[in-house]
Amino acid sequence: MEIRSAVFFRSAEHFSQLPPADKPEFAFVGRSNVGKSSLINKVVNQKGLAKTSQTPGKTKLINHFIINKNWYLVDLPGYGFAKVSKTARVAFENLIRDYVTRRRSLVNLFVLVDSRHEPQKLDLEFFEYLGISEVPFAIVFTKADKLGKNVLAQNIEVYKAKMLETWEELPTMFVTSADTGLGCDELRKFISENLQYYDTNAARDEE
Repeated sequence: MEIRSAVFFRSAEHFSQLPPADKPEFAFVGRSNVGKSSLINKVVNQKGLAKTSQTPGKTKLINHFIINKNWYLVDLPGYGFAKVSKTARVAFENLIRDYVTRRRSLVNLFVLVDSRHEPQKLDLEFFEYLGISEVPFAIVFTKADKLGKNVLAQNIEVYKAKMLETWEELPTMFVTSADTGLGCDELRKFISENLQYYDTNAARDEE
């Protein structure tokens, strides 16, 4: 997929403030400081589109970006540790849950995890929630350039083994780096393929 345009569209603090669900959406979510904004910018080849910060929990709103004038890339608030109050953290998590379970135009949720760390309880619980809620999602390992190839491969195998303790089939997985661009072509290809599927089914619904 060629990214011809990527433009900020709208921020929302509540589900009711989201734009009309009239275009397919691909959302990115992950624990605070997982490198979400940097990866989004790399995927769309535009520096500074999603705002990056050294402070965990910087993204506090649902941010919609319109890509190629025909689909939305959605930047969701980070979950888990952030230097905010417990009340605010719960509000962020409720906002995420409302979006992923109620947004009918959501095609796929990319859940980002740091490839340098072992499986985290909070991430595993979130995967379970998505599975139970029948939310389509893929796992995106970030910061792969920070590890040697052997260690990276071992970490991913550990993740797969842990998930297979409770999952019959693993979700699609991507290995990425916002610095080198590793995996970004694969993400764009995945989005393009799912857009075609979305368009085909939308056409059938209109017949």
